[in-house]
Amino acid sequence: MLLARIVTVLLLMLFPVAWLAPLAEAGFAMPIFGGTEISIISGVIELARSDIFLCAVVGIFAILIPYMKTILLIGIQFGQLGNPERWVKILGHIGKLSMADVFLIAMYVVLIKGVGIGDIIINWGLYLFTALVLLSIWATWMTERALRREMANG
Repeated sequence: MLLARIVTVLLLMLFPVAWLAPLAEAGFAMPIFGGTEISIISGVIELARSDIFLCAVVGIFAILIPYMKTILLIGIQFGQLGNPERWVKILGHIGKLSMADVFLIAMYVVLIKGVGIGDIIINWGLYLFTALVLLSIWATWMTERALRREMANG
């Protein structure tokens, strides 16, 4: 479980970097995002100006859920939460929701490219955010496996 703990601590530090990192850049101005470059934070800020509901949805799925999951996972890994088996199951379900943001971004890129408005260049931030979400799922899975082994051994 040591590797899962290390990954989880890294997730706690790297999620804020991913929120500020450029996800994509367009060869044209995107009025809804206030320019040509999109990050999770810039997207949430721009959505707050135009659609508060969508802003809340993206903020919850892209920022709040992954970070809360990471904090709770650290609590489980270091024995700070009671009934860790229950928490791991809950976190496994919650973690799948954070992937929804990656799909939203992918859908946006496909829509823009599909209607032929211009070129979208995927930047390193999208790869970083996707990797962090997948590492978060992996760390949850590894923690769950370690807990099962501990329970089986007494």
